[in-house]
Amino acid sequence: MALIVQKFGGTSVADTQKILAAARKAIRERRAGNQVVMVVSAMGKQTDHLIELAKELSERPNNREMDMLLSTGEQVTIALMAIALESLGYKAVSFTGAQIGIRTDATYSKARIRSISTDRMKRALDEGKIVIAAGFQGIDDDFNITTLGRGGSDTTAVALAAALQADRCDIYTDVDGVYTTDPRIVPEARRVDRISYDEMLELASMGAGVMHSRSIEFAKKFGVLVHVRSSFSDGDGTLIGPLPEREHAPVCGVALAKDETRLTVVGVPDKPGVAMQIFSKLADARIATDMIAQNSSADGKTDVSLTLQSDDAYKAREVVSQLVDEIGAESFEFDENVAKISVVGLGMANQTGVAQQMFHALFECGINIHMIATSDIKISALVSRDDAVKALRATHASFKLDQELTPEEINARSAVATSPASLDKCASARLISHLTGMEDVVVESIDLDAAQARVTLYALPDSPGLAAKVFDRVAEGHIIVDMIVQSVGRDNLANITFTIPRDELDSVMKVAQELCDTFHCSAEYDSRAAKLTVRGAGLRSHTGLAYRMFRTLGEGNVNVSVISLSERCAAVIVDEAHGETGRDNLAKEFSEETF
Repeated sequence: MALIVQKFGGTSVADTQKILAAARKAIRERRAGNQVVMVVSAMGKQTDHLIELAKELSERPNNREMDMLLSTGEQVTIALMAIALESLGYKAVSFTGAQIGIRTDATYSKARIRSISTDRMKRALDEGKIVIAAGFQGIDDDFNITTLGRGGSDTTAVALAAALQADRCDIYTDVDGVYTTDPRIVPEARRVDRISYDEMLELASMGAGVMHSRSIEFAKKFGVLVHVRSSFSDGDGTLIGPLPEREHAPVCGVALAKDETRLTVVGVPDKPGVAMQIFSKLADARIATDMIAQNSSADGKTDVSLTLQSDDAYKAREVVSQLVDEIGAESFEFDENVAKISVVGLGMANQTGVAQQMFHALFECGINIHMIATSDIKISALVSRDDAVKALRATHASFKLDQELTPEEINARSAVATSPASLDKCASARLISHLTGMEDVVVESIDLDAAQARVTLYALPDSPGLAAKVFDRVAEGHIIVDMIVQSVGRDNLANITFTIPRDELDSVMKVAQELCDTFHCSAEYDSRAAKLTVRGAGLRSHTGLAYRMFRTLGEGNVNVSVISLSERCAAVIVDEAHGETGRDNLAKEFSEETF
């Protein structure tokens, strides 16, 4: 007998007929001999309606009371679902998050799960009942109701699947799977049959709306096999697990995040510990940063640019306005008319020219890039919000993501096992017992690459096609570029920093000199750079991790020259002489999170 967790979003339970349709999907699994746990969201636009009611009374309602209010939406749905199942002749029982025993921290509206008690659910399942759980909510140590934030029902479902060691977690939604990009914007977008945890984690955090990134953190961490399916049809959907759809494809998908705001702290002293102060203040305010661009310094000063969700812009402005004088920076700037385009794929780590291809696609549409930040499987470019849709379509077309799998690819894939090759159930249980909170960061590795070189081009003309022209020349030498950071242009000029394997430096220096002659810019080389990398899941969404990383390096007098942050990888460039010290200090700092 298998245990299946099913999640139904708001559109899937928007009215009583849809509730009955969802109930029949649970009954189908029950009749197949499986135990079933359903996780449901509030009906349709009920959450939005509750928010509107609160805003009629107060512009900034109390967060605790908002959680109390919003949690009622799911309570309505679980009761109606239980009534529907019983009307169809099946035993069912509904539970709120508190009744299940979903314990969270006390961060209202963005609470994180600490533990889940499974005893009550298991008793009900053993009695032959279908369990219906309220998504999106839990309870803190003082018995206050808390909510998990955007995508909270996805998070609840995968978390319950992890805690119950379920055989599968089915996410029923209004689309029939995960697409190469948003099909509402790009009609030729293609549904993928499967996608890896790492790819889905990056796409979800970069703006893909099908799954929330915190739910994929749980899936990867605890080895939960997730199946995204349509509530309104019986199609195959998309399997999220350890394996990609195309093993060697450089890009599997493109994501657009429109609700972005860029923050730049201008003229930051380039010395150990300064970055730590910036991220410490943002972490204290629970503001998650996204793209981070800290270029190599000029004249002992550097600019630190980052992006964050527009909802956090007001709070971030308050934080940074107090911080500028404290760290000795010159000023700060906000730009709310920006959007982020990201390409993601496991295959890009070992292929040349991927960044260049993306930059060319944007250049050919006349789109200027304001910032660039990369990780090993992701490239993100910040563009004007007015150019966002055009940029998404151009990038998707450039990588030919609409093309179906060839017969050879299908045959090769069918020869590979599709079951999760991640944690087995015993390992998952050990991991849960190892953590003090189920959403704690799990650090997979802390690595040092002491054979890097860094190249910085200063005062390049900030115009469409800049990145394409630079990396065209680099790609001609078949050189694999690792980290790329383009800072925000000042006085119509921009800086670009990139890292390469050290043995490629001589070749790149010749290219850089030619670029300097062409653009009348200057170049700086560092042949003794090292890269420190922390890998895990949810590194970006855990706001305190970047702070801890920079604090640890700063306390060891290790200066950071380049920063890259994503959901699964936080990397910095330091001087080679400080590489081993930095690695050892980071290993000590994150020893309790390493599994």
